[in-house]
Amino acid sequence: MAWRRLIVCLILATIGGTGLWSSVVVLPVIQEEFGVNRGGASLPFTLTMVGFAFGGILMGRLADRVGIVIPVILGAVLLGAGYALASFAQSYWQFLAFQCVLIGMLGSSVTFGPLVADITHWFVRRRGIAVAIVASGNYLAGALWPPVLQYGIDAVGWRQTHLLVGLFVVVTMIPLALLLIRKTSPRSHTRAAHAQALHPSPVPLPVLQILLITAGVACCVAMAMPQVHMVAYCVDLGYGAARGAELLSLMLALGVVSRLISGFVADKIGGLATLLIGSSLQCLALMFYLPFDGLVSLYMVSALFGLSQGGIVPSYALVVRDYFPAEQAATRITTVLMATVLGMALGGWMSGVIYDLAGSYELAFINGIGWNLLNMSIAGWLLITRMRPRAQTVA
Repeated sequence: MAWRRLIVCLILATIGGTGLWSSVVVLPVIQEEFGVNRGGASLPFTLTMVGFAFGGILMGRLADRVGIVIPVILGAVLLGAGYALASFAQSYWQFLAFQCVLIGMLGSSVTFGPLVADITHWFVRRRGIAVAIVASGNYLAGALWPPVLQYGIDAVGWRQTHLLVGLFVVVTMIPLALLLIRKTSPRSHTRAAHAQALHPSPVPLPVLQILLITAGVACCVAMAMPQVHMVAYCVDLGYGAARGAELLSLMLALGVVSRLISGFVADKIGGLATLLIGSSLQCLALMFYLPFDGLVSLYMVSALFGLSQGGIVPSYALVVRDYFPAEQAATRITTVLMATVLGMALGGWMSGVIYDLAGSYELAFINGIGWNLLNMSIAGWLLITRMRPRAQTVA
């Protein structure tokens, strides 16, 4: 039952995750059609992610109250409506509104944090890999959807492509959501998880929550630079949008591999240590983007970036489940995971603005490295703080 639920959640996350990546693929088209600069063309992604963040918290609270099925069905309908309406947008501001409210806040948001939180109730010993698998859905979406969307844009235009995507998400997600109706209660899993996973924290829980939110924002400001702007970056370098979509697909596909490996690792060494390892490797990969901009080099660095950062975000869910009560899981986890989404939104917009001011992406990469170092310092401090009482006990 738990493993079937896991597979359904993964498929839902992959389908619904298109809302996170479609605005990245259409960025150059939107810039041309509506006559905006690079920062303006980055704004649809930013507002989608902001809406996604707040919507995830709302959907997480709803899932804590009524279960996951109703939020997923509601999200599927509104996601489909958002794509349909966006395809008829006659102005830049209409497109922004549909992206933010329907596609981001009320649509795709349910397919990330709430699904991750739901699956934590069904696994205890293998919770790390279970969380990693469900969280991989948004990376699978990033690996699968950009080439499909780019093909649709080239073949029939972005408007018709949006309309077809809207129809697809509705007819697939609603039947899948019905498979999540509980045949047996997960309460025994929840009680076991509460007894086995809740540990006293040396840091007050409100402070820990704030630190995790800050770390989530910081890591994903850094993560957003190559993920959001890779298509536009390749256009600027003369390699074309199709190459950029391929590079984005590559880094996100390898991000899935990274998430799965990190899930196994987290089951052995814990979420905090896994978070620090992933953040350190992501920082290293970002540094390699600075001296290398040849096409072959970009493929290699993007592969390294994908392999380094995939396990960062799922680690937060494991840290939350280590220290916070199980009955607060959906609310607490979605709050922290949506902070990572806000970081993606901020990083995507900030990188576009820096590009407009500087005329290149070099300073945007440096900005991402700085935010990454902030994340590493928080994760490192929390890990040291947790280990200190154990060392004193042994002494």
